[in-house]
Amino acid sequence: MNNDYILEIKEISKSFPGVKALDAVTFNVERGTIHALVGENGAGKSTLIKVLSGIYHAESGDIAIDGKACRFSVPSDARAAGISVVHQEIKLAEPLSVAENMFLGNVIVKHGLVDWKTMRAKAQEIINELGIDIDVNQAVSTLTIAKKQIVEIMHAINHDSKILIMDEPSATLTDHELKILFSIVKKLRDKGITIIYISHRLEEVFELSSATTVLRDGCHVATLPTSSLTKEKLISLMVGRELGQEYPKEIIPIGETILEVHNLVRKKILNDISFDVKKGEVFGISGLVGAGRTELIRTILGIDHYDSGEVILKGKKVYYKNFHEAINDGFGLIPEDRKLQGLIQVMDVKKNICLANMGKVLLNGIINRSLEKKYAEEYVKKLSIATPSINSEVQYLSGGNQQKVVIAKWLMRESEILILDEPTRGIDVGAKTEIYRLINQLVKSGKTVIIISSEMPEIIGMCDRIMIMHEGRKTGELMRNDVTQERIMAACV
Repeated sequence: MNNDYILEIKEISKSFPGVKALDAVTFNVERGTIHALVGENGAGKSTLIKVLSGIYHAESGDIAIDGKACRFSVPSDARAAGISVVHQEIKLAEPLSVAENMFLGNVIVKHGLVDWKTMRAKAQEIINELGIDIDVNQAVSTLTIAKKQIVEIMHAINHDSKILIMDEPSATLTDHELKILFSIVKKLRDKGITIIYISHRLEEVFELSSATTVLRDGCHVATLPTSSLTKEKLISLMVGRELGQEYPKEIIPIGETILEVHNLVRKKILNDISFDVKKGEVFGISGLVGAGRTELIRTILGIDHYDSGEVILKGKKVYYKNFHEAINDGFGLIPEDRKLQGLIQVMDVKKNICLANMGKVLLNGIINRSLEKKYAEEYVKKLSIATPSINSEVQYLSGGNQQKVVIAKWLMRESEILILDEPTRGIDVGAKTEIYRLINQLVKSGKTVIIISSEMPEIIGMCDRIMIMHEGRKTGELMRNDVTQERIMAACV
């Protein structure tokens, strides 16, 4: 063990049924730095985080903090050793105040009673140090996603953390919120806190980190100074191959208009929106968070209801009372939150694929297991879904493979219009390219695809036409040949 490093990871291994999640992973983290941890979905990043935070127990290997060997039986052991984690999914007690959340599990007691005055004062002190505008008495439920993320960070550092692990902290943030997050991360580093920063956004890796560790298929590939890497080299280390074109868009002949929306109004949310989508087109909807993009799609599909306007499908006016009616008319939705809205995590891959297609696997009202198996195997093969088995619970698949299961569900349904809301959020660069190629296959086979995305390069790289929204209004529409980031951003704001 070496005192030059704050964290030493040596020969850590961890297995699950059918999967070697970590295979003798070894690397070190320098004190007071931002150390990036990258890799494709399924590379072992999440498993390693859970080992470091005491959620999982490694089968073999050693961990040392400040040169001292550590064993974590439970998460509180890791916290006591100085490791805290800011998870991708917000884990706060939302009805409680900012100050109360900051001191969860670490309350200050005076004369046998909770010392609220001291806790609020200390909470305010931390907020002032980080230069953030948050009221310590405000209920967390009333905060934006970005501010909730900041409260998570403050809760972590309030435990006197030496090492702060940040798992995809930027996944749901706008560009403005990202700048605030980056500023906080750098301030924490300058205060001497070591940060392990996990992100699929490679530009963040290059902006923040001084060293980068790459995992692939549960193995340590490299730990290098970030300054010695290029984006192309980093991608090659992550996926084990050259990806070639990042956005492999194929130009495919576009057919007649299949969907029209005229003057759609939903009070206080959507204001007089009109557009059309053509058969075989990849139609993009762009805009900043809060622009009303997801709300527009939910309204068209009957999940929510509009006050005026009309929706026309294949020349016929439609009004869906619920999503089920839209599904029967050929719509499929890959939602923004695939874990909560797209999949049933504790169900296996087979059942999730067949979930929207029970009519195909029922015989006399009873599920036919051989039919269920046949369809599941067909789509696992067709979409190259990496899973130990069709009987594996979907929660154990990587983000990219979970997304493919959601798409498989709607392909089995033979949906004509597939709507993908943030299709590559939280997905690594290799899996992103696979999703883009799948989009090409869909439109080649005569499907129509609508993409909602906050990633401007993705929208520009994959769409034939883009509609831009701002605060519930349509503010622009651009053809592929006319698109630039500047034109989209001008319409977004």
